[in-house]
Amino acid sequence: MPCTTCGWCVSVTFIVSMSKIQHWFDAYGESHRNPVNKAVHWICVPTIFFCVIGLLGSIPPHVAPVLGRMPWAKLVVAAGLLFYLRRSFTMFIGMAAWSIVCIAIALWIDARSAWPLWAICLVLFTVAWVGQFIGHRIEGKKPSFLKDLQFLLIGPAWLMGFIYRRLGIPY
Repeated sequence: MPCTTCGWCVSVTFIVSMSKIQHWFDAYGESHRNPVNKAVHWICVPTIFFCVIGLLGSIPPHVAPVLGRMPWAKLVVAAGLLFYLRRSFTMFIGMAAWSIVCIAIALWIDARSAWPLWAICLVLFTVAWVGQFIGHRIEGKKPSFLKDLQFLLIGPAWLMGFIYRRLGIPY
């Protein structure tokens, strides 16, 4: 039994014991039962996911030109996809598709908008996080990522899980 004096042991035990994606979804869902909070998450989580990609994509490409446009976004997406791959291959596929869509939208905005991509993403990111905290205030429970930062990656997959279940896709 791990010690209870430090959060590290408890966190490591939680991570090791939560290898299957459904267990992560169940844990995440504990603080996402209120219908208003769920609706807020359907808007804000994809927005935040996109904004992280857009903000990373705004870092000048000369720092890693071998990766083409948006190298930092691509590197972080690749790391995130490894996280999903370790938990569910089908979730990895869905999150890879969503990541590609987000990169494509970011590239499109970057090429066509009068506003810089980073400015658009910064505003949307801020508004979406305010929305998230309002949703959790309504829920009456703290966001899951305050317990474990990995839940920042589980949120988008949790929503993808709803889509998968609706389509009958196992994960």
